Amino acid sequence: MKILMLSDVYFPRVNGVSTSIQTFRRELWRLGHEVWVVAPDYGRPTADEDGISRVLSRQVLFDPEDRMMRPRSLARRLTELRARRFDLVHVQTPFVAHYAGIRLARRLGVSCVETYHTFFEEYLFHYLPILPKNAWRAVARVVTRRQCNRLHGLVVPSQAMREVLVQYGVRTPMRVIPTGMPADAFEEGDGAAFRARHGIAAGQPTLVFVGRVAFEKNIEFLLRVVRELKRTTHPDLVLIVAGEGPAETSLRRLGAELGLTDHLRFVGYLGRGIELSSCYQAGDVFVFASRTETQGLVLLEAMSLGVPVVSTAVMGTCDILAAGQGALIAREDVADFAAQVRRLLDDAPLRRRLGEEGRLYARQWAAEGPARSLLAFYRELQAGRVTA
Repeated sequence: MKILMLSDVYFPRVNGVSTSIQTFRRELWRLGHEVWVVAPDYGRPTADEDGISRVLSRQVLFDPEDRMMRPRSLARRLTELRARRFDLVHVQTPFVAHYAGIRLARRLGVSCVETYHTFFEEYLFHYLPILPKNAWRAVARVVTRRQCNRLHGLVVPSQAMREVLVQYGVRTPMRVIPTGMPADAFEEGDGAAFRARHGIAAGQPTLVFVGRVAFEKNIEFLLRVVRELKRTTHPDLVLIVAGEGPAETSLRRLGAELGLTDHLRFVGYLGRGIELSSCYQAGDVFVFASRTETQGLVLLEAMSLGVPVVSTAVMGTCDILAAGQGALIAREDVADFAAQVRRLLDDAPLRRRLGEEGRLYARQWAAEGPARSLLAFYRELQAGRVTA
């Protein structure tokens, strides 16, 4: 099968969408299928440019990390690619790529499927606060319903996201297919060396967050948890924040207001490899409290490296945390979340047990299974046998 994936984002822009595209693409190739990706040109190549078709793009005003593909350049590129006679078009984002993908699929006479990666209802207000949050939620619901109902099929990473879309009035056939973990996703790191490089003592209690440093990730809440633990039982506690994004300046400011300047380490973006593995393993506990995740792959990444997790169970993270392995679930309440973290920090045997559980559990999310599920969905769409 020949598949064309269109996306408004891809590496070197790091986020869950880019990771999902790369993971599925590699697995589908390994299973014998040809997958091309059309994505913005960021002005610097990545390591896997073979089969990646870059399109001239410009910066997005409200989000300088991202790029918007120029419609004329995209149209020319898709015209060139039509000769490859793709069997299916898979759109990954609901912006320029969405509308171009629908047009291309119609011209090719093939099915158009899209993955709903982002819970926009809880996202837009942070970047365009020109309208009240409730107004943006209404806009997101209407636009999402209209876009999704123009597709032949829809992939959602979690059951919670599927239920939200059904409530919106989306009637397009959906499949819950999470992004899996590649077998070689992470090599063992050196947490002790990472600590030393960032001025963290060997026995100093340390929490880790990895992800986009964005408002919707609710990192502000994690800072308040750190303050609570510092004030009560762990005065030398440190939080490592690995990632980049628009919320970093305000988080640094909040950290100073809370008296946490010496307790925070903003280490920036770390490319996949031993440095990122070392960052995860520098932590005694991985902490997460995002309200908007459609899946929450970082939880599995932490578990795969033997790092126990404390997380809220909201939206997509519910599916990962449902098994109760490798993690403690906390409410979005500073006292409750701090209590769960404290429980792990103070109980080394529990940390080891959850770490070992997490390693085994993460293996159950191997990427080949989701890739085969995606192929089965593609074939149902091609054969016209798909049901809601």
